[in-house]
Amino acid sequence: MSDDPRSLYDRIGGTEALDRLMQAFYGRVLGDPELAPFFENSSMDHLRNMQREFFGAALDGPIRYGGRSLVAAHAGRGIEIRHFARFVEHLLETLKDQGFDEDDVYEVIARVNTYVDQITGQGSIGA
Repeated sequence: MSDDPRSLYDRIGGTEALDRLMQAFYGRVLGDPELAPFFENSSMDHLRNMQREFFGAALDGPIRYGGRSLVAAHAGRGIEIRHFARFVEHLLETLKDQGFDEDDVYEVIARVNTYVDQITGQGSIGA
């Protein structure tokens, strides 16, 4: 964990960095034959906007997530832990490629990992 008192959102560069991250990250995810099918019938503009909100809020930015609960948004999609792990691997590689500080990279990953149960259907609908 960083000794920098700024929010993780600010440490990674705020809105501009988050926008670049989402573009690069989803390029990887959509290029992954195991993950791409989950997004076939999705509006990528909508998804990127929801992800910006989600990441902005999860990283303590000024953004609030206004989407459905993660459990509801992912329910019935067949997302297993192995899919979540591949998703996080792409995120890790994208963060590293974008040149983020190593401590910040691992803090982002740690925060995203806290949502595994909700995304893989292990959480409750009210979560």
